[in-house]
Amino acid sequence: MARKRKESPSRLKLKQPNRSGPSEETLIELAEKRGLFAQAKQKEDANKKASPAAKRVVEDPEDEEMGLSPTAERILETILWTVSLAMLHFTLDVLVQNQYAMDRVQWPKVTARAFQALMVFGLLFYVLHPHASNPTILPGLPLRFQSGLRKAIFFATSVGAGCYLVHVTNSFGYLAVMKQAPPLGCLWVWSVIELDLIWAIASLAGTGMFTWWGGYSLK
Repeated sequence: MARKRKESPSRLKLKQPNRSGPSEETLIELAEKRGLFAQAKQKEDANKKASPAAKRVVEDPEDEEMGLSPTAERILETILWTVSLAMLHFTLDVLVQNQYAMDRVQWPKVTARAFQALMVFGLLFYVLHPHASNPTILPGLPLRFQSGLRKAIFFATSVGAGCYLVHVTNSFGYLAVMKQAPPLGCLWVWSVIELDLIWAIASLAGTGMFTWWGGYSLK
């Protein structure tokens, strides 16, 4: 005979959840009373209007203390570029001497000329290269004209260096070529790199037109 199962006295009866609103103030209501949302909105609007540099200082002031100053960045950038240009001068000097079948490369003179190029290009790069700590190259000229002046200088230098290099290599003797070709080549390369793409192409086109008009050869 089956026995009737007894209900456990500790078993809880199912009830509907309490769907009435909270009896006390919520965190959202407290924040609205204190104006925290309005303060956050004002701070967000102020951050949108602030410059990128100001945002960096406000968000993480420790980065500014650990970073380099604009002058230090400018000096390091100058060293990096001028060392690269001096290495290019060294390479071109050796290639020119090999082109004219010199019996022996004069390494001390090649090294000395590369060091001279390092000093000259270091000064030129420090003065002419655009940098945040170097917005002007001609004192007294309005700031809005400084960028155009830089472009004009580098464009004229690239066209002049390229055309004169073509003229030297086609018209002068080997001694003049060995002496003038490496610095002209470095100056030409640097000037083209400093230009925007359109101006760089235009300068190269000018050198090409000079070569064609003068009947020069690039061989």
